[in-house]
Amino acid sequence: MAIKVGRGATAPPFMVMDVIAAANARQASLHPDAPGVIRMEVGQPGTGAPEGAVEAAMRALRTRQPMGYTEAFGRQSLRARIAEHYRQWYGLEVPASRIAVTAGASGAFPLAFLAAFDPGDRIALASPFYPPYVNILSALGMQPVIVETGLDTRFQPNVAMLDRLDPRPHGLIVASPSNPCGTMLHPGELAAIARWCDANGVRLISDEIYHGIQYDQPLATAGAASAHAVVVNSFSKYFSMTGWRIGWMVLPEDLVRPVECMAQNMFICAPHVSQIAAEAAFDCHAELAENVAHYRRSRDHLLRILPRAGFDRLSPAEGAFYLYADVSGRSNDSAAFCARMLTETSVAASPGVDFDRTRGNRFVRFSYCAAYADIAEATSRLAGWR
Repeated sequence: MAIKVGRGATAPPFMVMDVIAAANARQASLHPDAPGVIRMEVGQPGTGAPEGAVEAAMRALRTRQPMGYTEAFGRQSLRARIAEHYRQWYGLEVPASRIAVTAGASGAFPLAFLAAFDPGDRIALASPFYPPYVNILSALGMQPVIVETGLDTRFQPNVAMLDRLDPRPHGLIVASPSNPCGTMLHPGELAAIARWCDANGVRLISDEIYHGIQYDQPLATAGAASAHAVVVNSFSKYFSMTGWRIGWMVLPEDLVRPVECMAQNMFICAPHVSQIAAEAAFDCHAELAENVAHYRRSRDHLLRILPRAGFDRLSPAEGAFYLYADVSGRSNDSAAFCARMLTETSVAASPGVDFDRTRGNRFVRFSYCAAYADIAEATSRLAGWR
């Protein structure tokens, strides 16, 4: 007799993780004297946690500070520091009681989705998208509603697109700056989407984990545009603390207690030592600004050189550390294209099929958060590759 396997077990893989495995295998196969694999497939800052954050964690460990459970929503001092961050960056007053510290943004999304929606609910999101949005929603029995976007709207949704949705979705996920395209919703655009959501009874989930890594456009948070929005952020990207698994949410009042109860049961709390480090990271903006300047330098180099290497249709690089390249002039199979690129040049990139199930075969995502020397070497290799 067959034993039941749950529907959630059918969730597809996050394919970039498979690319990481292939890049690791390629590196292991190379002769020690051969040029190594250049990692442009993963959105992981190469800079590591800021010095002040590391020192705070080491100090806590050396003094044997107890590292037990914190409150489900995190240490009060960290939540207060996040609230101060919103005052400083956005001029927005957010009570610490509405801030939930989570085990990374990845720990925030299922909490937000379960608190805001029911199985069967329809959640809209723009394509290309961050793959776990769809995979988590599907595993929870919710229905992703894909809104196809293009270069004409910088791969971002707008109110005209949303107005065409019939029936109206129960929720909408937006991301600015976005993964995989590195584009942003400009302040007026985000405000218009938030107003549309409020007017139509649609819960807005705003992924803001790349805030701080923007180049020429001003930042805007959905928390300033709607009292009903859920804002998700993380210490992984701007704060360069991916492996520390620490993030946060700004919750509307009606979801505070529901999310807290679920967090108590599902996660207990985010890692205590990571919370200590995260609080100290807010004192490291000078070091973090240097990281952003490094990303800008790499971005500018890629925008100048990649078109000469045959990658001449690129997304506007407004924020984050990604470029989304249309390679349809060279291949209609981005997975095979990336595999060949890895084999022949030892440059790893992510195929677009991970981010767009219908058109991603024509696109490749390049991440440029590695060392600048690696980015320059990658373009040198790609310049002579066809």
